[in-house]
Amino acid sequence: MEKRIGLEASIAVAEVVGLCDADVISAYPITPQTHIVEHLSEMVADGELQAAFVPVESEHSAMSVCCGTVAAGARTFTATSSQGLALMHEILFIVSALRLPVVMAVANRSLSGPISIWNDHSDVMAERDIGWVQIFAENAQEALDLTIWGFRLAEDQRVSLPVAVNFDGFILTHTIEPVLMPDRESVQAFLPAFEPLMRLDVDQPITMGPVGIPDIYTEAKKAHQEVLTQSYGPIVETLDAFAKSFGRQYLPVETYCADDAEVLLLTMGALGETAMTAVDQRREKGDKIGLVRLRLWRPFPFDDLIRAVGKVPVLGVMDRAISPGGPSPVASEVKATFYQQEQRPKVVEFTVGLGGRDTPLSDFDGMFDTLLAVHRGGEIPKPTIIGLRE
Repeated sequence: MEKRIGLEASIAVAEVVGLCDADVISAYPITPQTHIVEHLSEMVADGELQAAFVPVESEHSAMSVCCGTVAAGARTFTATSSQGLALMHEILFIVSALRLPVVMAVANRSLSGPISIWNDHSDVMAERDIGWVQIFAENAQEALDLTIWGFRLAEDQRVSLPVAVNFDGFILTHTIEPVLMPDRESVQAFLPAFEPLMRLDVDQPITMGPVGIPDIYTEAKKAHQEVLTQSYGPIVETLDAFAKSFGRQYLPVETYCADDAEVLLLTMGALGETAMTAVDQRREKGDKIGLVRLRLWRPFPFDDLIRAVGKVPVLGVMDRAISPGGPSPVASEVKATFYQQEQRPKVVEFTVGLGGRDTPLSDFDGMFDTLLAVHRGGEIPKPTIIGLRE
């Protein structure tokens, strides 16, 4: 039985970590994810969650602890953001290479410098090659749902990889929304007991993380690439299982008003909901526009994206980060997706919301105007940062 309540998204995520019976939470507080681990520490201290809460001196240490506890067979959770995620960088590769199924909430926040505590996607884009499954939520309900799902997928022995659930800092983390909170019985029925693929055990010793000499390193990296790519099947399967259990369906790529669209705009994260409002308003004026909402970031859903775009001739890509000296991260992936397709859309690159810069409906109108102009024969503009002050 689900209960409809108003909750801050961070608190909702913490509550479902409790419902998932996490054994260990290891974390260091950093804005804007702090409310997640603060609430979990209260749940542990009050006896609501029978778990070990490990306060550490840095995010590097937090992920190191996670590495050890999950290797010992404990269901393990952490959360971080921005500079904290960057400080974990070294250990993130190790966790995925050792196939340790940690679940981590990432409250997306811009990276320094200049110092910024506000939202964009520069933190996760700097970590896109860490070998984790990475997925994005658009609202509080999705953040809590995908956290439950994240444990199910990570601990599936066909996968046994860490999962990062991304949701926008402040825009979502500190916003109170109505959510459907499942009961413990439903979560336990969906989430089997954790049976590690490998476990550190003094009675049955194994070696984890030895030196990878040149004779084995290439094969090890190929194996890692293959298991992450092949996790796509279990991802779809477990998302379907979640829908059957809780009635909410999530897909690697979703669309909105795309069936008859002449142009599409691709979004990722919380701004997708604002974009849907913009689409509704423009549709009332007769403009045939729609959205592609990219949910799964790694493994990248190439075929799903191709199907979602179909024969639409113009596709805008909305990035929330820049890649200094190169193309924006999401746009580069999208262009690579369509490069060898005989029929491929004209891709128009937009960057929005850097460092928490507001992205009002008028900015979406401007992007749609640009896409429609390209559709009518105009030139593809150079990549544009939206909202720059003159």
